Amino acid sequence: MLFRKYHIVVFKDKQGSCRKLQMRGWVMFTLFFLMVGLGAGNIILWNKYINQTGLEKTLSMAEKTVQEQKTQLLSLSQKINALQKSLSRIRDFDSKLRVMINLDQESAQTASAKGGSANENFSDSYLPLYRQELLARKMHDFLHQLSVEARLEEVRQQEIVQSLRTKQDILEATPSIWPTSGWVTSPFAWRTSPFTGKREFHKGIDISAPRGTPIYAPARGMVQFAGHDGSYGLHIRLKHNSSLTTRYGHMNRLAVKVGQTVTRGELIGYVGNTGRSTGPHLHYEVRLNGVPVNPKRYILN
Repeated sequence: MLFRKYHIVVFKDKQGSCRKLQMRGWVMFTLFFLMVGLGAGNIILWNKYINQTGLEKTLSMAEKTVQEQKTQLLSLSQKINALQKSLSRIRDFDSKLRVMINLDQESAQTASAKGGSANENFSDSYLPLYRQELLARKMHDFLHQLSVEARLEEVRQQEIVQSLRTKQDILEATPSIWPTSGWVTSPFAWRTSPFTGKREFHKGIDISAPRGTPIYAPARGMVQFAGHDGSYGLHIRLKHNSSLTTRYGHMNRLAVKVGQTVTRGELIGYVGNTGRSTGPHLHYEVRLNGVPVNPKRYILN
């Protein structure tokens, strides 16, 4: 049967002619199975194409979802980092208030230590993680820790408020604002003297500002001295209470007199370049029982 010859006659319509094709059986079967195979292959390829298209759409949606999750996680981590910095500023403010009103800071430091991650940088610790599930879990834990610290800070703030109600006079007499506007050019620290070149301790902070810049009292006090005094040049010394005094050196002009009582924010003079000075600036000192202390520990603004 496969090797028999078959004749295929093709008639041409309206012409009365025909054409004969001679073909063996195995050729016909081969062509038949070839056509069936091509049809089945096309059907299979079409199904695979449909499935591939669906998988590509699913993959595209999954990648888009993952990218959105990464963006949201990054945004959340940035917000957490900002929250941590805000809490740190509040803690610094708390410490300054406690210094001002002589409130015990040991309990505050202990509570801060119990918070655990106060000094950790969230971005450095958690942002490099690549597993999204782990990152989200770390964020959840970190937010819980911040929540605990915020509640502890609220308790400490309530303690300060209660103390302030009974120590209003102390607060009013504590130098808590910048005496003038400008920028600190020499901090409260060891430095090389610009005059002798030797190492010496700078007992205050130097605030550089144009000549004539107003100087204001940082707290209530009495003018204990106002005039020229050696290397300080034209300067003022305010006595705020029995143990706390402030000094303002190298002034250009005074606005108060000895014995006068001033309040916080009241004008007391102007920035100058008198005395032992290399340029217009205010030398600002805070002394506790006669011992110089860092003025920045009292400044709140």
